[in-house]
Amino acid sequence: MTKLGLVLEGGGMRGMFTAGVLDVFLERGVTFDGAIGTSAGALFGCNLKSQQHGRGLRYNVRYCRDPRYTGIFPLLFTGDIVSRKFAYERVLRELDPFDAGTYRKNPMEFWAVCTDVLTGRPLYHRCGTMDAVDVEYLRASASMPLVSRVVRIEGHRLLDGGISDPIPLKQFIRMGYEKNVVILTQPAGYRKRPSRSASIAAASLRRYPAAAEAMRLRHIAYNQCLSYLRKEEARGRALLIRPERPLNIGHICHDPGDLIRVYEIGRGAAVRNMERIQEYLSENSAEKKL
Repeated sequence: MTKLGLVLEGGGMRGMFTAGVLDVFLERGVTFDGAIGTSAGALFGCNLKSQQHGRGLRYNVRYCRDPRYTGIFPLLFTGDIVSRKFAYERVLRELDPFDAGTYRKNPMEFWAVCTDVLTGRPLYHRCGTMDAVDVEYLRASASMPLVSRVVRIEGHRLLDGGISDPIPLKQFIRMGYEKNVVILTQPAGYRKRPSRSASIAAASLRRYPAAAEAMRLRHIAYNQCLSYLRKEEARGRALLIRPERPLNIGHICHDPGDLIRVYEIGRGAAVRNMERIQEYLSENSAEKKL
């Protein structure tokens, strides 16, 4: 029986595009056997499993200008540009509660991608209950180097999954997901180039030489992922959803209007591609009936 997967790229607040796509999936009843997300893809993707329409947009719009949530103040006082206590505890548990009960009941598997800084290689964690440990893996998946501390969980030292596996389609195919919808946050034709910021981030990881090397080579790994995507799309193992043009939004955004703009672009992309998505999924359903 063919398993259907959902693969979610990261990209900081480009993830609002993903949030828009996922909310349309919830509205249209689009389901998957499993999902895997890197960085922002993991943070927004978990709301699909908990079936919380609009949550990803809602708490970001509400708190993007709140100095307790993200920005220079949490960076100076905690070493993390996104506050662990506010974003991953108060918002998650009190201010816009995550529905862990629905999450646990939903049979869809959900995986978060992190980077092990000791090896420079990806670590794939299945978030089964969204308990405190799962939340820490989500936080690690989105912890950008230079502006985040290394997250220590269960003997691992972890940072942003985008360093080592920015678009984890190959891993999901290895895990048995042979047909996958892939949500990208860059337009067709995009290629990552070496950047000064990546070099600075690599230098900040000098205590972890394997992770520093992965950071220096990140543009190569990303472009290899794009080549792999094209091949798997031609084979029918990937259906790609992406913006038509650059989203022009940063990893961190304090403008609610920009967040809503990118979210609406995601919704539009989902609606335009819905017939194609449904056809792809209906082929999978036919295979299951056989």
